[in-house]
Amino acid sequence: MVLRYKSKLKPYSRSLRSNMTDSEQLLWSKLRKKQVLGVQFYRQKPLGNYVLDFYSPASKLVVEVDGGQHLNDLNIKKDMKRDNYLKHKGLRVLRFDNLQVLKDTEAVMEVILQAVRRG
Repeated sequence: MVLRYKSKLKPYSRSLRSNMTDSEQLLWSKLRKKQVLGVQFYRQKPLGNYVLDFYSPASKLVVEVDGGQHLNDLNIKKDMKRDNYLKHKGLRVLRFDNLQVLKDTEAVMEVILQAVRRG
């Protein structure tokens, strides 16, 4: 299945790649260049109406790194809608907050590794 995206998101995704948070940069350093079981991940990948933080098509896995803004009620609802859309497309979604990535990187990577293994 080809997963399409809105073309207007392409410049926005490029901008996000140039301005990644510290936690996104750290996680990208662990995911890039097929370091997780030889599986390719993409960063700031447009899909549908969304830009995914990290996406592995082979594993059908989305990894999101959330900042504090994701804790308010409105953004929690938006994230649920987004996650449901992605699940409907056959993708699995893992969410971590910035602090988890920065303070417990190995545990985050272990969860991602297990998800990739399950494919």
